[in-house]
Amino acid sequence: MKIRKLACAMGMASWAVLASGAHAQTPPPADFTQLISQASLPLGVGSNGFSGAGASVLGQAVADSQYVLIGESHMSREIPAFTTQVCRLMAPMGLTAMVVETGPEAARAVGSMMRSPDREARIADFARRHPDVIAFFNGRDEGQMAADCAAAAGPDLQLWGLDQEFLGASGHLLEEMLKSNPGPIARATIEGLAAQDRQTTAAALESGSPGDLFLFDVTQEALDQAGVAIARDGGERARYLFGLLTETHAIYHASQSRSGDPNGRRARLMKRTLAAHLAENPKARLLMKFGAWHVYKSLNPLDQRDIGAFVAERAEGEGVTALHVMVLGAKGTEGSYAGVGRAATAQPFDVTEDEDPDWRKDVLLMRPADVSPDDWILVDLRRLRAGGLASAPSEWRNLALGYDIAILAPTLTATTVLGAIDEPNPE
Repeated sequence: MKIRKLACAMGMASWAVLASGAHAQTPPPADFTQLISQASLPLGVGSNGFSGAGASVLGQAVADSQYVLIGESHMSREIPAFTTQVCRLMAPMGLTAMVVETGPEAARAVGSMMRSPDREARIADFARRHPDVIAFFNGRDEGQMAADCAAAAGPDLQLWGLDQEFLGASGHLLEEMLKSNPGPIARATIEGLAAQDRQTTAAALESGSPGDLFLFDVTQEALDQAGVAIARDGGERARYLFGLLTETHAIYHASQSRSGDPNGRRARLMKRTLAAHLAENPKARLLMKFGAWHVYKSLNPLDQRDIGAFVAERAEGEGVTALHVMVLGAKGTEGSYAGVGRAATAQPFDVTEDEDPDWRKDVLLMRPADVSPDDWILVDLRRLRAGGLASAPSEWRNLALGYDIAILAPTLTATTVLGAIDEPNPE
């Protein structure tokens, strides 16, 4: 199966550029246009922090919030840098964890490396030993963000991964199961699966197709038989890791077959995992970074109540504030999945060249002439909600119900990944 076709079937939309807006955009009604203009402020984003009129709005909103959620388009250089500055705002007031869209074991591995001076080399080695083991955090800029946030927040900052593990995670999970000292029955079974994983990984590296990986090659019957053996004498750690493996397998197979509500299953997994963390850390202050569709406080464009809706409801029940911030770009390039172990490809995009309605084009059209082209634009959606959404076009209404602040970067640049077999030499 071709890489692009399979990636689409597996619901890999998070690697792609989010749907953009239109040439022939119909402008919002005049009264709503005035509301947008009043709610829009320039925001400078630099290595020393935020500046401009939008900085005070964003800074106060972050200071007032127990949970700060950033919904993004993935694999850029600029959005991790933006997130680092949000982390630096949160750190002096206490920050328990950065919560990310990757698997728990992948996050545990990255977390163990993020403070190391040779972090990039270690992540690259990990990714070469287990191709496609990490979602997103094999990106150079994601890793730099984690390191910078850890430096700002101090030694107690944790990295929590909520998602299923990634396409090539089986080898790492099986390796960790064997390290947990399982009994002889479970060990023999795990070793057999590990041998199969080595064969399928080699085939996938040769072809580039994720369809050749273990998660798509192993049968449900084989996993069921392995589960019986691991339940007998595998031990708690091996059983936990095998549970991650089987849940990941189930989600990807449901996505591939377009059956069984994979998006809902994935959202429910993330909610359960976060709830378990919060049970152990009941007063946690969190910085969360996920793909934009995951972070809606309302139903998202897939008609799912995802992790953003879960956090919004929990915050209300706790009497605290959750701040939902969407960050997208107007044009540029973003990294796109290119195959097992391969470097990400840079996919160009320009919001003005697409044909569907998009709030970003309205922001560009209303950008004041005296605002620097290098400035980002912050739109305070809370002001739009307060002013009323009766005259709002549907894209603005959905945005304002789903987020508190929308931020438009003028340009995004694709990140590069670590440990790719065709990785270009660093500049």
